[in-house]
Amino acid sequence: MESWGIFLLLLGSCFIAQVASNEKKDEEHQAHPRGPGRSHWNYQDTHEWDSSFPHCGGSEQSPINVNTSSVTFDASLRPIRLSGYNVTPEETLKLKNNGHTVVLDLPDNLLIIEGLAQTYRAAQLHFHWGSESSPGSEHTVNGHRFPGEIHVVHYSAEYDSIWEAVSRPGGLAVLAAFIEEGADENPTYERLLSHLRSVAEEGQTTNVTGFDIRGLLPRRLDRYYRYNGSLTTPPCFQSVNWTIFNQTIPLSPRQLAVLEDTIHTDHDHVLQMNFRLPQSLNGRHVLTSFGAPVGGRRAFGGGPVPAVVTDSPDGPGNEEKGAQGGEEYTLSTGDMLAIIFGVLFGVTAVAFFVYVRKNRTKNQRTKAENKSNVIYKVATTEENLA
Repeated sequence: MESWGIFLLLLGSCFIAQVASNEKKDEEHQAHPRGPGRSHWNYQDTHEWDSSFPHCGGSEQSPINVNTSSVTFDASLRPIRLSGYNVTPEETLKLKNNGHTVVLDLPDNLLIIEGLAQTYRAAQLHFHWGSESSPGSEHTVNGHRFPGEIHVVHYSAEYDSIWEAVSRPGGLAVLAAFIEEGADENPTYERLLSHLRSVAEEGQTTNVTGFDIRGLLPRRLDRYYRYNGSLTTPPCFQSVNWTIFNQTIPLSPRQLAVLEDTIHTDHDHVLQMNFRLPQSLNGRHVLTSFGAPVGGRRAFGGGPVPAVVTDSPDGPGNEEKGAQGGEEYTLSTGDMLAIIFGVLFGVTAVAFFVYVRKNRTKNQRTKAENKSNVIYKVATTEENLA
């Protein structure tokens, strides 16, 4: 009888241990979401996130406001260079409504190969938006909020999965770009927007035919802001290298309306205003890859930096080149040298002109003083030949 009691006690202990193990796995799964996951939080109680997710109260949180008068130029920031972003039509991608946003899962052979200290693999992309009457980007520039924002989430290739990387310092890299209203339809974005009705309800998924993901980002990948921050949704791990591009992405008014009015959250509510407010920098520095004055560190010497430039929906450039030709023109080193030499030539020409005029005036004055003492005569043939 005693042996049966011991057996039942051991069996009960094993059961309790298994339950505890399953609960731990569930907690780990919630703490390491592939994208913004569905758990007990929403955008109406962002001020309470840190009570359930302590990292949300950290000192390096995202998003932030980019104050262009305070950014610092860093010459070491090279153009972002991507590889493998053109997904073939033979491959399908899963699109899902997770109740907080719409998420497109990406193959891990999409890479950031330059522009960061290491290689990063793509995991997913998602969006943040507002409503017809109010913009909804997460990051702001000089206090200005844009209609929407795209985030392409990557994890360090040093790790086997995003689950390992998500809580490690520098484990994630997010490429962010602002969505702006434009006059024309954006054909690349239409490849996603045309599927939103299929995932209108929370939890719904659909398959999307592969396309060039590069076309969802601005053409110019050499002009951006960079800072260290966090996930913008719980659990808010402070593990993200943020890259915010200087060029915006235009969508037509109809396309913006589809993004803002199609996706539903729980209780069949239309999902809108799914963004977190800017967080304090707490002494962090925001770097910029462009806009350095000669001999200065602050972009434009502390003056206003051109915050954003609207891109064209004509299509992406070569994905392997990184910096594509946009609507802006960036002065290269050769251009700067040409300008410097041009200025020096101009100064030299002006100085020479002043010198010639000065000496000509002096000679004329000397001739005038000696004129009365000179007897004019016609030159001889020999003198003319000389």
